[in-house]
Amino acid sequence: MRRRTLAATAALSTIALAGCSLGGGESGGSGSADSPSAAGSSGAASGSSGAAASPANKTVTLVTHGSFAMSKELQAAFTKDTGYTVKISQSGDAGELANKLVLTKGSPLGDVVFGVDNTFASRVTSAGVLEDYSPQALPASAKTYALPDAAGARQLTPVDNASTCVNVDTTWFDKRNVAPPNSFDDLLKPEYKNLFVTPGAPTSSPGLAMLLATVGKYGDPGWQDYWKKLVANGAKITSGWEDAYNVDFTQGEGKGDRPIVWSYDTSPAFTVSGGRSTTKALLNTCFRQVEYAGVLKGAKNPAGARALVDWMVGKQFQAALPEAMYVFPVDSSVELPADWATFAKQPTDPIEVDPKQIAAKRQGWLRTWQDVTSQ
Repeated sequence: MRRRTLAATAALSTIALAGCSLGGGESGGSGSADSPSAAGSSGAASGSSGAAASPANKTVTLVTHGSFAMSKELQAAFTKDTGYTVKISQSGDAGELANKLVLTKGSPLGDVVFGVDNTFASRVTSAGVLEDYSPQALPASAKTYALPDAAGARQLTPVDNASTCVNVDTTWFDKRNVAPPNSFDDLLKPEYKNLFVTPGAPTSSPGLAMLLATVGKYGDPGWQDYWKKLVANGAKITSGWEDAYNVDFTQGEGKGDRPIVWSYDTSPAFTVSGGRSTTKALLNTCFRQVEYAGVLKGAKNPAGARALVDWMVGKQFQAALPEAMYVFPVDSSVELPADWATFAKQPTDPIEVDPKQIAAKRQGWLRTWQDVTSQ
């Protein structure tokens, strides 16, 4: 999701202001290794022992993307609940993460992974880098986000979700008395020339999500003609979401000059000022991304890895997700922040592409996308 995302930047700002500290880079938990109880997690794992009563190896290494955020308080809570200390190893986005998992098959970079999303899941599950594992106490609502193929459902546990959509700076359009766009088709109109920015599909998980959204909207190969027209209408493509949102978007941190951006359905909750949001997500353009966790095959601490997956779908971690990473928990019983009810609307009918089609055509689509957008 996350994500990967606005999530991380927003979370860093929000939590820093709140006086909390976030994990980042290589870090370890600070809590004491109390007697394991697996509280807040699902306890014993199916086909495993779950959180060990007296784990010989008390460090569990989490491999994740660069936008993952887990506060020191949460790390300490995980240690208190399970007896394990989490060490976080971050790099790249979801695509880079997936590629690293495949390239290090047989010699994993850690024990457990978080941040593989539904656009790259098949690359990981088909490569055989994950153990089969599902928490026994997986929230019922989380099953909605389970991968549809058998291997994916066995190996990856859904943790959070968010959709990427066209977002508009409503204040920019209001000041100019210009109607903002309302659809993908609108982005091709002359009045929106040179106003849209999006991260690129090969280098960004959200960027890939936009490519897939247009595949779902216009079909294959109809999406190619759409992108030709989009680029001809001045669409700017950046390497990643951070550049698109924080540098080029008019509501980002860099005071950019483009009032339309490819971002998240949660982004309007990040731009609330004076009780109203200054941005809006076009919910008819959204592609849903789900982030998963899984136990790495060959992990040095498989019991600790399973305990962390359990804990991530427990109440405490799920409740922290909106503030920490600006994504929705998969546990629908978790109470969301008050502003989210008004400003973080989820699409009721997101654009979908069959995961089997994604797995079969992703690399070809990416090559074609590069050809189309470079003309």
